Amino acid sequence: MQPSVAIVILNYNGRKFLEKFLPNVLASTYINKRVIVADNASTDDSVSILRTHFPEVEIILNQKNYGFAEGYNQALKQVSADYYVLLNSDVEVTPGWIEPVISLMQSAENIAICQPKVLSYHDKNSFEYAGAGGGLLDHLGYPLARGRIFEVLEKDNGQYNDNTDIFWASGATLYIKASVYHALGGLYAYFFAHQEEIDLCWRAQIQGYRVMYCGASTIYHIGGGTLPKGQYRKTYLNFRNNLVMLSRNLHWREKYWKLFIRLSLDGVFAIKTLLEGDTESIKAVFFAHIDFYKWAFSRENDTGTKRLPFSQLKGGVNKSIVWEHFIKGKKYFSEIVD
Repeated sequence: MQPSVAIVILNYNGRKFLEKFLPNVLASTYINKRVIVADNASTDDSVSILRTHFPEVEIILNQKNYGFAEGYNQALKQVSADYYVLLNSDVEVTPGWIEPVISLMQSAENIAICQPKVLSYHDKNSFEYAGAGGGLLDHLGYPLARGRIFEVLEKDNGQYNDNTDIFWASGATLYIKASVYHALGGLYAYFFAHQEEIDLCWRAQIQGYRVMYCGASTIYHIGGGTLPKGQYRKTYLNFRNNLVMLSRNLHWREKYWKLFIRLSLDGVFAIKTLLEGDTESIKAVFFAHIDFYKWAFSRENDTGTKRLPFSQLKGGVNKSIVWEHFIKGKKYFSEIVD
């Protein structure tokens, strides 16, 4: 019998995405599936649209807008399945997008998390920022992906049609064993949104699980549907959450010197944006640092979890992509990672 799969879409004022993309999700050929929309107290008519036009979709009503991390935590307490698929509302799935991923995850007991190929909805021959051909992390904590280095996106020429271990799986379409999700305590609620999936995958690796990419499955992602690029809130969360993630997961022997370098590089970025007249970004970085320090001196900073040296983690890149990209001028993944 097929393992049970719960496709859970977290929604906040996403009526247009639900109307556009839910039909394809419901048409998925995987038999043993449920489609669930967890609504984060939307103020639009998302819920009434679901009840009227998509009666086969299960609905979970969260009491408030918890954000991505706690929104899923609250919802998944109420969902029983072998596998969860955390699916963004702004994703177009393709025929047969579930079967190869579940087959790959069933092939080894320790494969706990997986992502498909993530292409751009607006340019379907190009990789999309959020995950592309599988997420990696450089040794200073900067995320990158096969097919995406900072803002440079590659065309999809079949170069990432493989199955391989990665550091992190995209939150746009993240498959995870339900038992592992709950054993890890779910997503870290403090993050609200941004980089919570990287933190989850890092913690999974520390516990001995594998995170994988499945090149035989493809989805198309719009991206920025809830927090568009360039917003103060998005910049703030990215900088704050990255520092928190490093502090939570880096081994003690690496933690403090790497955090010092990261804080310094953030300062360089802030000065650059100031010179460009971007006052919103410098404010976002400043308050991200202030709130990171507040978090660092709180009880919440004491996770009590074991740590592994970065070199022992799959998908870790023992280079600085800031140096490789901005100083040495390397644009593409194949130029940076051998």
